[in-house]
Amino acid sequence: MIAMAHELLPLRPGDSASATGTQTSRDRPSDGDSEGTSIGVAVSDRRAQTLGNVDRVANIIVTVVPLLLVGLAARLAWGGALHWTDLAVLAASYLLSGVGITVGYHRLFTHNSFKTSSAMRGFLAVLGSTAVEGPVIEWVANHRKHHQFSDRRGDPHSPHVDHGSGWRGALGGLYHAHLGWIFGAEAMASEDRYAKDLLRDPVVRFVDRTFVLWVLAGLAFPFGLGVALTGSVDGGLTGLLWGGAVRIFLLHHATFSINSLCHFFGLQRFATGDESRNLFWLALPTLGEAWHNNHHAFPTSARHGLRWWQLDPSAWLIGGLERLGLVWDVVRVSPDRELSKAAHPGRQP
Repeated sequence: MIAMAHELLPLRPGDSASATGTQTSRDRPSDGDSEGTSIGVAVSDRRAQTLGNVDRVANIIVTVVPLLLVGLAARLAWGGALHWTDLAVLAASYLLSGVGITVGYHRLFTHNSFKTSSAMRGFLAVLGSTAVEGPVIEWVANHRKHHQFSDRRGDPHSPHVDHGSGWRGALGGLYHAHLGWIFGAEAMASEDRYAKDLLRDPVVRFVDRTFVLWVLAGLAFPFGLGVALTGSVDGGLTGLLWGGAVRIFLLHHATFSINSLCHFFGLQRFATGDESRNLFWLALPTLGEAWHNNHHAFPTSARHGLRWWQLDPSAWLIGGLERLGLVWDVVRVSPDRELSKAAHPGRQP
């Protein structure tokens, strides 16, 4: 989700050098310098701990505050204060942020399912940032690590690893995969290891480093749209409530459900060596991401819904952008490749 420590407390140029502790016989400190070196290491450790604490606080805030505001929105709706303009703002904000995650963060930046211009890459990275699920490079690194260790030790959010057995183990695993892993810094992937390509991309790095700016822009949009639709500040505030807090809450839990529910419930059409599953009723809320077993079978495929009836709005959008010439080199899966990985070749689920 959101991890803001590196946005709020950026490392100074000297921090990484002091933390490495690499020395040669020529530059090894004398006894008089050893105390200063120890102090420098201690300061670096305290700084790392501070960054981790800031991350945890930010995660708690972004998890709890939208939930509380969803309660306020429900109360207002029950009292008759919900208007069509609020739902329009919610729908527009949800779709824009959702596309940023599914088409941008996931299919483009994580899996390189298609190619596009630098301007479009920047735009999709900005849209994904407005979802408040974390800066793009961190998100991508975590997801790539998930694919490398899917449902094995090392997977940041598997519901099946080290959670015990029985119903308590199942519930504990689902909680960890859905939400709990976000609060444990030890699960986070190394960006240097899992996202080197994005660290070298100046457009993506700029959006990543200005993450908080795009979060604020993602909140200003529903307020502005609410004002435009109603002609009043009150309309802007209710637009902010529904297109901001409620949208963040709904989109977060749609995304989190891929990690939890889609590794626990549903059908497995392909033999993937993990517990990824297709969960049909979650397909539309996740804009096609819930065809998760399909995705684990063919991670680079731009289309996750491989059957005509497997609804995949994100793939529809990519196809539309391809016809307009805005994206190209779209990765597709041939029927022969599908058949080669089918868990039950004679069955067509």
